[in-house]
Amino acid sequence: MRALLFAFTLCTVAGAVGAAEKFSSSNVDVRTVIGFKASEAAVQRVLPSGWEVASPTSGPLKGFNVSINLIESITAQDAEGKSVPVFRGAVLAVPAKKAGSQDTGVFVFTGLVGPESVPGAYGVYVPAKAAIERKVRSESAEKSDVEENWSFLSEDGSAIQVELRYERGALSRSKPEAKVYSAAKPDFFRIYKVEQTAEAVRSVPNNVDRVTHVSVKANGPQLSSLFDGSEQLIGVISIPWYSRQVFLPGS
Repeated sequence: MRALLFAFTLCTVAGAVGAAEKFSSSNVDVRTVIGFKASEAAVQRVLPSGWEVASPTSGPLKGFNVSINLIESITAQDAEGKSVPVFRGAVLAVPAKKAGSQDTGVFVFTGLVGPESVPGAYGVYVPAKAAIERKVRSESAEKSDVEENWSFLSEDGSAIQVELRYERGALSRSKPEAKVYSAAKPDFFRIYKVEQTAEAVRSVPNNVDRVTHVSVKANGPQLSSLFDGSEQLIGVISIPWYSRQVFLPGS
């Protein structure tokens, strides 16, 4: 299970990362990833030409094709180590494969984020009013109950609202890497090198469920066709500690 709790939307880099890459930034976050299986046709429409949906065939999110990545940064620095505004947002992404090749990656196609992070490195984020609440109640060293409420509302009518309650279990530590593309400019990607602690609090494929309440509402111009009521929740990954270095590919 540990090796399958990958960064961002749980997809690893295809092949080794090049040595000529350029360091871009770093950040430490709290994240929650929610994976869904939505209409394959609707998901395919958010990908650029030449790429196709590539759902994982194993792991806690086996079969998912779109994820909502809830992110609250604790600290963020640029390449020189100077503090920059922290990120708060709900980022939407799809695991994909380049047609006719073994190239894989994650495509970010939209996100509702704090105004300070618009349009973002991927050029797809829209400004939204963010409200985040997180509570942890521990009565013993063996048990913690977590409650999360995330709300992102944009001026164009898009909205993502998540209510989540679960019992925390054993966290796994890992050092994944991920290649993340922009759906708006598919030749652009960034490389994430991550250290994190994570756990699947719900995984339908692995019969894991410590979630006592979950409500996900997503609507708006880019969201309604994906979240039309037919989508299936595949899993929820809690990532209470996510430390990332971001690199740009070398020339």
